[in-house]
Amino acid sequence: MTDTKGLYIIKEEILPEVLKKTVKAKELLKTKAVKTVNEACERVGISRSAFYKYKDYIFPFYEASLGKIITLAFILEHKPGVLSGILEEIAKARGNVLTINQNIPIQGSASVTISFDTKELSKNIEELLENLEQKPGVQKIEILAQE
Repeated sequence: MTDTKGLYIIKEEILPEVLKKTVKAKELLKTKAVKTVNEACERVGISRSAFYKYKDYIFPFYEASLGKIITLAFILEHKPGVLSGILEEIAKARGNVLTINQNIPIQGSASVTISFDTKELSKNIEELLENLEQKPGVQKIEILAQE
């Protein structure tokens, strides 16, 4: 059994600025936009001590989700092609669909859960979620699980 004690998914808008800036500094270092921690900290506006305090404890969701199985819950309009558009978007991002569960539509909407492997994903999960939200017929998306 995997110990997930102390791990949370939190929306960015409620995070303190220092945590957001720590993630930005880590991204600058990862992409080699800067050469040193000092440069990264200066660019984003945090102290080096704050960076070192938080750097090992905060990660963008897409980093934590690579090589994992993600389960998404959708509420979709009951129209031809809506589900296939979702599956096509996941396939274009090189997600490997493992399971699809669709309930009978009620009042023009159907709930669907899709689990897929992110090991070969060609874009980060946040980008994929944004693309899926833009698809015609998608009323709601929620991340149910990440293994």
